[in-house]
Amino acid sequence: MNRRDKDNYYLDMAQVALERGTCLRRNFGAVIVKNDVIVSTGYTGAPRGRENCIDIGTCIRQKLGIPRGERYEFCRSVHAEANAIIAAPREQMLGATLYLVGRDMSTGEIMPDANSCTMCKRLIINAGIERVVIRRDNDTYDTISVRDWIYHDDVLDGRRGY
Repeated sequence: MNRRDKDNYYLDMAQVALERGTCLRRNFGAVIVKNDVIVSTGYTGAPRGRENCIDIGTCIRQKLGIPRGERYEFCRSVHAEANAIIAAPREQMLGATLYLVGRDMSTGEIMPDANSCTMCKRLIINAGIERVVIRRDNDTYDTISVRDWIYHDDVLDGRRGY
């Protein structure tokens, strides 16, 4: 029997979290872990009390033809990373790892090019999270040192997120 490695274990949990997502375009799940303890989870969805895209039956960004990675001010959702950070105490995020999985809702497939958006990268930096692990397919993932985002500001703008 092959035992699942810890990074894939926590990525599996992030993938379960994305099942709660309410975006019609892309759903993400995030899990923050420190010292092998789950600190917080988050998924893509409208702020509490507001209707979700799945409830109103439309994605305004999709309707307007806005490309991925642009014009987030039109999006109804709070991103998974932001929701996980909002729900966690800062002292438990210092030095933690954020696990992230994204699914394209039009295909149902895991997004092999998933990444945090520029705003979420800023939140991750300020939260004191040390690394981000992003699922690429069922068994592979990339590990990103948040320090790279701090020391290379161009990274914050160079790759598209949601």
